[in-house]
Amino acid sequence: MSAERGTGQSTDVQMPFTAHLEELRSRLIKCCVALAASFLVCFQFAEPILDFLVDPLARVRAPGLVLIGTAVTEAFFTKMKIALAAAVIVSLPVLLWQGWQFVAPGLYEHEKRTTRSFVLFGSVFFLAGALFCYVIVLQYGLRFLLHRYEVIGVQPMIRVADYLSLAARLVLAFGIMFELPVGVYFLARAGIIDHTFLIRHGRYAAVAVAVVAAVLAPPDGVSQLLLMIPFAVLYAISTGIAYFVATDGR
Repeated sequence: MSAERGTGQSTDVQMPFTAHLEELRSRLIKCCVALAASFLVCFQFAEPILDFLVDPLARVRAPGLVLIGTAVTEAFFTKMKIALAAAVIVSLPVLLWQGWQFVAPGLYEHEKRTTRSFVLFGSVFFLAGALFCYVIVLQYGLRFLLHRYEVIGVQPMIRVADYLSLAARLVLAFGIMFELPVGVYFLARAGIIDHTFLIRHGRYAAVAVAVVAAVLAPPDGVSQLLLMIPFAVLYAISTGIAYFVATDGR
């Protein structure tokens, strides 16, 4: 990365590798401070956040559904995990800003103008993905899965830690997934990728999201499809965005 590249001059002054490391260290420290401060605030509001995440489960109204705890420390550590997930969302604008500030010195001036709104659009699309997961995926996914208990005549007793951990992971996963069109737009504007690159690497992206879905979702095909289908749609939209950017620049 070049310290003077953003000036648009033809002669670049290269930053020493140690300077890059020091800059990265500074940005990571600021991200950690933002996360820690957000965590302390979110921990104070953990109960309302828990109620908010449990609401989709309550709306399912599966017969005999009960949330249970099976360990002495489960409630405390569940509260900490939920506060941490909420802290990531709250501090997201700071995290995106620090990431952009680290990359910005290596961009030309026209690339900077293109990417300055990255933080705003990145935050908006992340929240849109989280909201989509909360309103659509959790609601209908839980309804389908929990009513399977009714079909086989079993009373569902769900561990609160398992449910809240799953809900938090899915909300974060969908938030990150909805960043794809934003990232593709800015990368295409900067000339780093184009629609042909996305088409060529589509199979690798499908494998990657399948692995992520297997890690984040429960080990059943329905939950993993709830992640993979929206990703496929977003990938197609992103490819169209990259094509539009390429044709618009001609």
